[in-house]
Amino acid sequence: MSTQTNPRELAALVKDMVFSGDKAKQNQVRQIAASNGVFPASIQDLYEAIGKDRYSGFSVPAMNIRGITFDVARAAFRAAIKNKVGAFIFEIARSEMSYTLQTPGEYAAVVVGAALAEGFKGPVFVQGDHIQINRKNYYADSQKELNSVRSLIKDCVEAGFYNIDIDASTLVEIDKSDLLAQQEANGQVTAEMTKFIRSIEPKGITISVGGEIGEIGSGNSTVGDLKAFMSVYRKYLSPNMKGISKISVQTGTTHGGVALPDGMIAKVKLDFDTLEKMSKMARAEYGMGGAVQHGASTLPDDLFDLFPKVGTLEVHLATGFQNIILDSLNFPGPLLEEIHTELKTKYAAERKPDQTDTQFYYSTRKKSFGDFKQKLWDIETAKLQKIGQELEDRFALLFTKLNVVNTQEIVDKVIKPL
Repeated sequence: MSTQTNPRELAALVKDMVFSGDKAKQNQVRQIAASNGVFPASIQDLYEAIGKDRYSGFSVPAMNIRGITFDVARAAFRAAIKNKVGAFIFEIARSEMSYTLQTPGEYAAVVVGAALAEGFKGPVFVQGDHIQINRKNYYADSQKELNSVRSLIKDCVEAGFYNIDIDASTLVEIDKSDLLAQQEANGQVTAEMTKFIRSIEPKGITISVGGEIGEIGSGNSTVGDLKAFMSVYRKYLSPNMKGISKISVQTGTTHGGVALPDGMIAKVKLDFDTLEKMSKMARAEYGMGGAVQHGASTLPDDLFDLFPKVGTLEVHLATGFQNIILDSLNFPGPLLEEIHTELKTKYAAERKPDQTDTQFYYSTRKKSFGDFKQKLWDIETAKLQKIGQELEDRFALLFTKLNVVNTQEIVDKVIKPL
């Protein structure tokens, strides 16, 4: 295939790559993209510039795509091109890679392929989200668990993930009275993973590394938590080594939202004051870009305008896109019924006694993106295009509310290809 390819040929290549698992085809897609001005990049330099107050007033959306990734990413790139957006991230978490059956190599290649198909040019930010330490596994055999995480990070970096979020917040010992003691294991492991990332990052690239101080779904983070974490983290980090560029905090959200019996999502009280204080401290005292908000995609639309206003660096979005796909009137009804039947059978043990069918489907249906991966990709083109338009409209709205419209010029100025 030539370096100049049409979307139909590219779509066929990408689909073949996805379902063959052929790493040579992953490389082929990346090479075609690179030859057409699409390249994976680290957002480090932009976050450093934000930390120095060179830029402000926008929050970078980080978007997790769990299924039909080529079509969803194409919708995001269409919205980005129309709105001249450069500051946006595609990401996937360690857990999502497992239940959606997407390896780092596949995910990164599909994303740059989608950029190419839509005519996007420039840096594409792909991120390992929640590269999380499993608490149970860590305390059973810490080195085995850490080696497993190192292996995943290596796979991510080799695939073009030049942005890695280490999540060792699972190791926070909240029962200890001293904040330093609470954050000891978290800070130490995050420092160890930072050192590992620096040892394998490609020449000329400084990977953007994120840390996390409060496990999402637990009590809200405090300024004291951040100070304690950074004290421990710096103690274990090698002298003169570049550290994390951002810090994820807990402000009252829950990943995916909480479904009520009637299917509505429970309202949450988001602590924007915490976000503002954390972001200011992260920039002023530690040279980071700011604080990161997780679990935001199911929040009411009128809250998104507030993230840039309080200096939130990055906002993570996932379940909302999943909901658009599966709740769309254009999603095939028979396939949705098949998914529900499979969920009831395969994940029956995960059902809580008081859950309605609606609540159970909502809490487990993310796994259908792996279980029904082929059938989702095989949805007829006309229906996929209509779902894609719904997603494009959503991406455009989020880009506008997070104020990343017209950031393409900033990104092109700050982020340079090798």
